[in-house]
Amino acid sequence: MSSRDKILAKIAQNQPEFSALPDLKGLGNVYESPAQQFKTILEGIGGKVIEFSDWSEIKAFVHEHFDSNARITSTLPELADIAELDWVDNDPHTLENVDFTIIRGHLGVAENSAIWITESLLKQRVSAFIPQYLAIVLEANSLVSSMHEAYTQIGMEEYGFATFLAGPSKTADIEQSLVLGAHGARGLTVFLKV
Repeated sequence: MSSRDKILAKIAQNQPEFSALPDLKGLGNVYESPAQQFKTILEGIGGKVIEFSDWSEIKAFVHEHFDSNARITSTLPELADIAELDWVDNDPHTLENVDFTIIRGHLGVAENSAIWITESLLKQRVSAFIPQYLAIVLEANSLVSSMHEAYTQIGMEEYGFATFLAGPSKTADIEQSLVLGAHGARGLTVFLKV
């Protein structure tokens, strides 16, 4: 028997008795208005929330903030008349000059404004990190109060890649100055569908 096998055999012999996991219900904050808390936190970390009820409101935002030469990509068919949709199967390097990307998020967390996004929504992993500016469309009823609630919803999912994203890219380790867009999008807008 090798040393490795001896060690593993000892570990197998000395397993602690099974004990049930503690009940985590009731942990974390519960907000009367998750949307208001989400907005407050996101704006505090450099992002912005725009409530909308019709896709034309997003299109108007794009026309107001980006000129006709801007490269705009999206994964949302509702925005086909203002954004490229045919990039999802291209080489990720072709996205190096994207000015604005609009994607969908699965859920948002009020306590820290984190947004859960999986590869199925991103289409390409780089799509949330390479554009100059990023927008994420969220349903208002997808907001939860805490990370505990979020993990309850996502804990049993299967996915190849997923991330929680909160606010624009930022770092403060360079001369203790906050820099936005250091390693990702310089700005994040959340379009919250009400």
